[in-house]
Amino acid sequence: MNTDDLNFAYKVRHALNERLDELPASTTDRLAQARKMALARKKAHVEVPLAVRVLKTELASAGGFMSQFNWLGRWGMVVPALALVVGMVGIYQYEQQERIADLAEIDAAVLSDELPLDAYLDHGFNAYLTQSE
Repeated sequence: MNTDDLNFAYKVRHALNERLDELPASTTDRLAQARKMALARKKAHVEVPLAVRVLKTELASAGGFMSQFNWLGRWGMVVPALALVVGMVGIYQYEQQERIADLAEIDAAVLSDELPLDAYLDHGFNAYLTQSE
């Protein structure tokens, strides 16, 4: 919790404690019972090793140093996404060039009469030509 949260919690606790003596007994009993139930549900406290606490305080005191590297977090997602988009555009362009080269090869073969006459009579070849156009 940061200091603003702690200050707010202390203010709320103080405001609630001011009028505690004026509450009816039934209300205080219900509040005590609710507190006991909440404490029963609370997770067990886990002790943090000293090395972790020391490291955490050192990092908190070096906030100026760490804030210099905040831009790395922002760019850490942008750069790979940009590389992915550039790669996909490159693959698309490459595939289009390959398709154009294949069509040009077929056109050149048709125009130069290098295909046998049976190729023109083959319905599969005609379907291939219409599909590839």
